[in-house]
Amino acid sequence: MLGNHLLGLYEKALPPEMDWRRRLEAARDLGFDFLEISIDETDERLARLDTPGTELHQAIRASGIYPHSICLSAHRRFPFGSADPAVRARAREIIEKAVLFAREFGVRVIQLAGYDVYYEPSTDESLRLFQEGLQYACRLAEQYQVMLAMEIMDTELMSSITRYHRWKARLPSPWLMVYPDLGNLSAWGNDTLGELRSAAGEIVAVHVKDTLAVTPEHAGTFKGVPFGSGCVDFSACFRQLESQGYHGPYMVEMWHKPGQDWERNISSALAYISAQFAAAQDGEAL
Repeated sequence: MLGNHLLGLYEKALPPEMDWRRRLEAARDLGFDFLEISIDETDERLARLDTPGTELHQAIRASGIYPHSICLSAHRRFPFGSADPAVRARAREIIEKAVLFAREFGVRVIQLAGYDVYYEPSTDESLRLFQEGLQYACRLAEQYQVMLAMEIMDTELMSSITRYHRWKARLPSPWLMVYPDLGNLSAWGNDTLGELRSAAGEIVAVHVKDTLAVTPEHAGTFKGVPFGSGCVDFSACFRQLESQGYHGPYMVEMWHKPGQDWERNISSALAYISAQFAAAQDGEAL
């Protein structure tokens, strides 16, 4: 827990060779309440959507830890906005399978990647197709009562909550909300606290990571920045979220690096984040 909030760990913080039981038990033993599963663009993780779930069901029962959320970044490789109709069909198949996966394992939130396209040029047509794909995803989410949440991203299309709100206005579904990433939100030079304030009542989870800011001389670093060495004012963000009545989970986003002491790295990150949260509790409400 982080205060009264459930605290999650991103799956990729752990060694990739772990089986499900070891992953869930490691998260539990390190002090986390849940694990966020990655369904990324690799064939290995995409295959999870087609694999019988016996091992994961058994691991959940044995560990007592649930996968509360999915980071569904597979749409980077198979985007809704692709010019290739076969890729768009695959994008829809992925969201269909992800929603059914969520239903089977009790996943509360599927985090969507805010890319119309990633490996293709963005065009007016790709943006139109992206909106169509999101509309389809929202219909599925409503049908199965699975929450979708748009991540604030490392690219400009969804680089702020303000930009998310423009898409939300076109997609007024109660099953599409926002999943801010404090690192990404800060790196783009946003009024981070104002952005969080603008989303009161819409935030279903919060990614906690550090980043290096985008500047005229630097494209920004959105991954692998050690906590405390980047541009995020964590205590101010926590204080803002607490003051506006946020009660949802926080999710620590880290990436495992071969040869490093992953347990020590995660424990150090958790200690840092806990200290920042405590500092926020001691400060005045914004």
